[in-house]
Amino acid sequence: MDGIIIFYKPKGITSHGAVSFFRKLLNIKRIGHTGTLDPNAEGVLPICIGKATRVSEYLLTEDKEYRGILTLGKSTDTQDGDGKTLESSSKVVSDEDIRRSFNKFKGNISQTPPMYSALKHKGKKLYELAREGKTIERDARDINIYELNIEEIYENKEITFYTKCSRGTYIRTLCNDIGEDLGTFGYMSNLLRVGVGPFNIEDSYKIEDLEGLSPIEIEKLILPIDFALMKFKSIKIEDELYKKLINGVNIQIYNKEYSLGDVLRVYSKNQFIGIGEIIEKNHLQLLKMNKVFV
Repeated sequence: MDGIIIFYKPKGITSHGAVSFFRKLLNIKRIGHTGTLDPNAEGVLPICIGKATRVSEYLLTEDKEYRGILTLGKSTDTQDGDGKTLESSSKVVSDEDIRRSFNKFKGNISQTPPMYSALKHKGKKLYELAREGKTIERDARDINIYELNIEEIYENKEITFYTKCSRGTYIRTLCNDIGEDLGTFGYMSNLLRVGVGPFNIEDSYKIEDLEGLSPIEIEKLILPIDFALMKFKSIKIEDELYKKLINGVNIQIYNKEYSLGDVLRVYSKNQFIGIGEIIEKNHLQLLKMNKVFV
């Protein structure tokens, strides 16, 4: 069984817990996820099964889409509703100021990762250090907020919003930073991930959808490996070159459509055979296989 299933991770379990659920459900060890979703968040978590675990590195770089709630007037140590309250404020903020602040955070911005994160410092995860009461200096990172749209502003200053952002974006920190920009405090009180790259929440499966199904029934829900790679161009190779490719022999490419460094979905004998890359050697344009799945 090889492929990807779009899992709707519920609140209250970790991403690793989701992997454990599928290992037990399918009796398969070779299973992994493609990007941590906080325990108190819910939504899309693509699960790679079997050979599909070898494409997880390509999925980790995908853009993410979220719907969240920012609550103003309080900051917490975890920047979400589960944390300990650090500071609070009764400052009244106008809707106009809120909209102006949201607009400031669109586009290419710098963001400092939170202490409560899975990033590591000298081999130890930051959240482990945070639980010990330690604070480590973190470098700001460049991220891209492609879309950041307010959906509703409520009287109690809860703000529902939608965002599409690059990998490495912490929505908790975004909420915290918007609160600071408004001269008050803010934290993320709810988070729903609605998309990861080509995977959408409408196509996801919840635990209750899967429990009680046989492995054969679940296999019908699994997407093929190459579905996760649709952002890359495809190339079809003549059947007579199939054996050379899967045995690691580079073959010459004459098609001008491809450029040096292109990552490609490679097909031959009417099937997806792997991921290749255009390289140059002795002034020749060659296709080199990076990962073979047959």
